[in-house]
Amino acid sequence: MNDVVELPAEANPLTENILYHVLKSAASSDPQQIQTGTKQLQQWEKEQGYYCLLQSAFIDKRLPVEIRYLAVIQLKNGIDKYWRKAATNAVSKEDKSVIRSRLLESGAYEQDHRLALQNALVMAKVVRFEYPHDWPDAITTIIDRLRTSTSSDANPLLLPRLLLVLLHIIKELATGRLQRTRLSLHAVTPEIFAVLGRIYLAEVQSWMSWLQGNVNDEATAHRSVENSLLSIRILRRLLIAGYEFPNRENDIQQFWRIVSTQVEVFLGIISQQSSILQDQRYQLVKKHLLQLAKLHLTMSTTHPAAFVLLPDSLDLVRSYWKLVKSFGETFGSKETVTSAVASATIGADGNADDDKPFLEKMSLKGLLIIRACLAMVFNPNKTFKYKYAEEKEEKAQAVQSIRERLLTEPFVREVMETIVIKFFVFRRSDLEEWEEEPEEWERREDGEGEGYEFSIRPCSEKVFLDLAINFRDIVVQPLLNVFYSVASPDNHDVLFKDSVYSAIGLAAQNIHQELDFDAFLSSTLVTEVQETRPGYNILRRRIAILLAQWISVEISEANRPLVYQIFQHLLDKADPLNDKVVRVTAGRQFKDIADEWDFKAESFLPYASDILTRLMALIEEVELTETKMALLNTISIVVERLESHITPYADRIISLLPPLWEQSGEEHLMKQAILTVLSRLVHAMKAASLPYHSMDTQLYLLEDALDLWSAILTQTPAPAPSDLLALAPYLFSIFELGSENLRKALEITDSYILLAPADMLSEDMRQRLFASFSTLLNSGLKSEATGLLTHLVETIIRAADSLGGEPAVSRTTADLLAAGFLRQIINGLKGSWQAHCTTGPRAAKAPIDGMIETDYFAVLARILLASTDTFLAAIESVEPLESGMYSLLEEWFSHFENIGDPSRKKLMALALTSLLSTGPSWRPNSTTVTTTAGPAQRNGILNHLQSLMTMWTDLITELADSSEGDPNNNTTDNTTDSLVYPPPSPPPAAATPEAPEDERRRRLTYSDPVHTINTAAFVKHHLQQAVATCPGGVEVFEREWVGRVDADVIRGFGGLGIM
Repeated sequence: MNDVVELPAEANPLTENILYHVLKSAASSDPQQIQTGTKQLQQWEKEQGYYCLLQSAFIDKRLPVEIRYLAVIQLKNGIDKYWRKAATNAVSKEDKSVIRSRLLESGAYEQDHRLALQNALVMAKVVRFEYPHDWPDAITTIIDRLRTSTSSDANPLLLPRLLLVLLHIIKELATGRLQRTRLSLHAVTPEIFAVLGRIYLAEVQSWMSWLQGNVNDEATAHRSVENSLLSIRILRRLLIAGYEFPNRENDIQQFWRIVSTQVEVFLGIISQQSSILQDQRYQLVKKHLLQLAKLHLTMSTTHPAAFVLLPDSLDLVRSYWKLVKSFGETFGSKETVTSAVASATIGADGNADDDKPFLEKMSLKGLLIIRACLAMVFNPNKTFKYKYAEEKEEKAQAVQSIRERLLTEPFVREVMETIVIKFFVFRRSDLEEWEEEPEEWERREDGEGEGYEFSIRPCSEKVFLDLAINFRDIVVQPLLNVFYSVASPDNHDVLFKDSVYSAIGLAAQNIHQELDFDAFLSSTLVTEVQETRPGYNILRRRIAILLAQWISVEISEANRPLVYQIFQHLLDKADPLNDKVVRVTAGRQFKDIADEWDFKAESFLPYASDILTRLMALIEEVELTETKMALLNTISIVVERLESHITPYADRIISLLPPLWEQSGEEHLMKQAILTVLSRLVHAMKAASLPYHSMDTQLYLLEDALDLWSAILTQTPAPAPSDLLALAPYLFSIFELGSENLRKALEITDSYILLAPADMLSEDMRQRLFASFSTLLNSGLKSEATGLLTHLVETIIRAADSLGGEPAVSRTTADLLAAGFLRQIINGLKGSWQAHCTTGPRAAKAPIDGMIETDYFAVLARILLASTDTFLAAIESVEPLESGMYSLLEEWFSHFENIGDPSRKKLMALALTSLLSTGPSWRPNSTTVTTTAGPAQRNGILNHLQSLMTMWTDLITELADSSEGDPNNNTTDNTTDSLVYPPPSPPPAAATPEAPEDERRRRLTYSDPVHTINTAAFVKHHLQQAVATCPGGVEVFEREWVGRVDADVIRGFGGLGIM
């Protein structure tokens, strides 16, 4: 029988016996057996009956525990994948019915807790899917069993197993987002609460009697502790997720009173002598307290008004504050820490004192509840969410109650003083970790502010900041009084100073008007940062943080050099008090110093060499990648702020980067930081960065290297180096991906065209580019991306015209057609014309929107301006010339009035005007000229003379400059064109050199026909040419063509004075 699992997976039929052997193989320690068994289980996942048999294996207590455990795990995983009705290979209704019918009983008397837990998770998942529609009695069955489970003759295992199942069901339903799930939970909650509340209170009373010596049955008491803990875990979730307004329920109010009293009672129990505290039962009492604290905290944040309005809640908050205050007395033993600081033996005499993790957790919950109360009053829009007037009234009542009964002036003062004096101070364990693991400790301290919900010191900082902002009149003056009492070089209480300076830094925005920080900086901090007594490394670290907090608030320009000198000193490794924590903190905080709005490179330059050298040396010294990255980010900011002044230090910075790159391995963020430094160096140094442009081509395969790549192209003068040109083909892989980096890749391609047009328009590169462009255009790009793509094609057409004139434009256009790019544009515009010809309810939707249509016409306009013959040949290659030009021009002229950008309108007007050179017919050899209505009227641009005249009149009037000088002169000179730029003058000598690409783009702009051709003169020239080439001369032209134009249009155009 053992050989059966060696057969191919599909050869094994699904039977109970074979399943047992497969489970045995999958649960064995033999890798081959595990692999074979696992494959077979995967094969059976989609077979009907499989999950029923798994449940049968789990229920069979004759089987080994490991096989039963694997069976229930497979069942649980299968429910996730195949229980939903819409799932492929979903579990059948029959199998579901069988599984449901056995779920509760299969775990109700299970001796092994691990197996009972997995069965509870299985049942919870099924209830989440099926309750109440497909399994309406799921929860009521459990409730009925709970009622009988507390009887004296009930199996003692039944109650905890039922509670375990109910706990995970409530967890599942409480996290449900669907309205149906929430309403189902709300409907059943009162009945669950009634039964469970009685069980909880009875079990607590049972084990409390044993603790008080009234009952001798220790085993029963132990079971009662576990049962009551499970009960309160369920109840705290029910009270939050099962009621919309828990404060309005009488049962909840009574229960709230009882558990509030229990907090005091339980705290009294655990405060007994330490030998008892090690007992497992007392650990369970602590867990009770933590569950109650979680209930109070979650209620204060999820149902804030209900929390305040429930009985005795504010008294409860004050009880938590007493606990916090009491814990503050032992948070850090000042005498022990002070002696360690004074003897300079931090970390040398054993482990830290017991930090009482339980009391710390409780105190943290207390501080978070106080912060929630502050949020109710001072940030109500984010705290309260209400729909009805009654809720609004409850919110107002809650806020008023907190203001009047909790946040009194004595309470606020006490909280502020306790936090600053007790919780801002370092513990002995902190200072030991400082010495033993400096980098890890510094990293954790710097990032703890983000995880304030999990650590008491950063949470204290948040509460303090809330008080400083919202109780400025109460907090500021006492804080300043304490500050003035310690802010003297003669005061050597380092720990207390550190805590006070911490408060001063946090409250900088609130006290800067009352505190002359400049005077404090020059008179006190400068002296203290040079103090060499033991323990002053603590204060040096704090001074670095303090200066970073105040630099953007109030440090005068005159004192900036003093700040730079302090950081120069703090980064000096030769000073023994500048240990690794001090120097890393200074390096990290200097980022804010350099990134400040009023930073001036000139005042920093005298200190730049020392600070940058020491920062780079520190990067090589530290080991943690996160620390290296933070220091590198500081250097990156300094590079950006120094601009061209960074050049003398560039070699040293560049030499630092390759080893960091090698060490970073798979650390993506580190590579990103390195690339950011390189990119900023290139931008800061402009053309002087050219020696650093030769880099490993593989570097550019990284997405984060695109900014650096772009920066190098921007700062590279022509001609382009060969190694930079060799990188261009890597763009195609980005085009293929079409990711969020597409925009940057198109911008890089544009920079390449400007830098090296001949290389980028070589036959192979040109054809590959156009093939990629066609694929992108066909992929449904958004309008912004389409605009970038078509702009790039415009640049290519202009580059071809500049390099080789009309033949080059013809070859480029032919390649655009061959790649399918131009065909997509022409067909898209034809589709829009067809759609716009339909009206009414059945009007078709245009395949391209207005912005994209403008971009498409711009590409055609560039080809048309460069070569009329090439343009007409391109149209004819897609569809018959006459019909193609008719539909294209109809759409073009109708779209013209929707173009908002004057330069775009002018580009298209010039292009359309140039069609006058074709004469009366698109085909020069055609003799078909008729004066009667008919198909021949489509043949030629002159059939659209009215549209041309309307376009000319509107555009020339828009671009004409109004007379300047005499305000009473309202005449307009229609021969002027506001888009024509005068010849560019040489750029003035500037302190900051110009980027080479800026110069290239300026030349491109100034050579654009839009900015070199006068519209009125261009129209006049082409109109005169059309008249001159018209068979029959002026008389025929006026009779055959102008005669068809509306008189008002002729009058408007004539008013321009062009003809």
